[in-house]
Amino acid sequence: TGSLHYSQSAFEGLKAFHGADGVIRIFRPDMNAKRLANSCERLCLPEVDERTFKAAIRELVQIDKAWIPQKRGQALYIRPLIFGDEEHLDVRPSNRYRFIVMTCPVRAYYGDEIAPVALDVQNHYTRAAPGGVGESKTGGNYAAALLPGEKARASGFNQALWLDGVEHRYVEEVGQMNIFFRMGDTVVTPDLRGTILPGVTRDSVITLLHDRGITVEERRIDIDEVAEGIRSGHLTEAFGAGTAAVISPVGQIAVQGERLTINDNKLGPLTSQLYDAVTAIQYGEVEDTHNWNMVIGNEGTQAAAE
Repeated sequence: TGSLHYSQSAFEGLKAFHGADGVIRIFRPDMNAKRLANSCERLCLPEVDERTFKAAIRELVQIDKAWIPQKRGQALYIRPLIFGDEEHLDVRPSNRYRFIVMTCPVRAYYGDEIAPVALDVQNHYTRAAPGGVGESKTGGNYAAALLPGEKARASGFNQALWLDGVEHRYVEEVGQMNIFFRMGDTVVTPDLRGTILPGVTRDSVITLLHDRGITVEERRIDIDEVAEGIRSGHLTEAFGAGTAAVISPVGQIAVQGERLTINDNKLGPLTSQLYDAVTAIQYGEVEDTHNWNMVIGNEGTQAAAE
């Protein structure tokens, strides 16, 4: 198939959660549907409309609901995927496509205790460049990240911290997550300019920070600003945000070989609060004031949610 040769595919990742109340919730599938539509447009794939996207997920989760772990922190991972399945070797978009959804039970990312991660700033390799497909969720982006990630782990780090592809100066992403820094009373995160993935958890964190009256700046962040902020103590917390880990505290960042420690390599208070806030919504432990959850298996609640 052409997609195996020319990477004409896009996918999404989201989760279904089994709440203590017995209700199954899927977190913000509307955002995943919109992001998949944007990826499809960029990669010459036919768009999967939001109604079809959500209906397919709802149907499969209904069938697979016995596989949803009931322990807090665990979930049923959902992987929608669209790819060209026409048999051809021409360098062109396929004329036939397949849209599939698969599920898999997943354990808690950290186990019983959240542990800060160590990041190695990537000064050589590039994940994405302006005009590329950095904001699309497509396999090529992940393939490009494999070797730098392996080198980071071989050097004693958990993941690579990506810089921009032009100057290798401005912070973009961490591994498969968006990155946030707490600087004084403000939380700063790289702005969306086409080279990083617009994360669902990223958007949720920004909304929750606004709810708490905390100032959020979406802007370019020079890696030198990060390093100086850590040295001076102005930067007090850093964390990644993504579907897999939800919130991942960052305890160390290596900049030009200098290993800098944040918050004594401990989980920071704001990071902890945000993790608790997002997961509480996902498991139905607090009121879903933003109507983020799609409820499965409760028709009355489902109709109200839609």
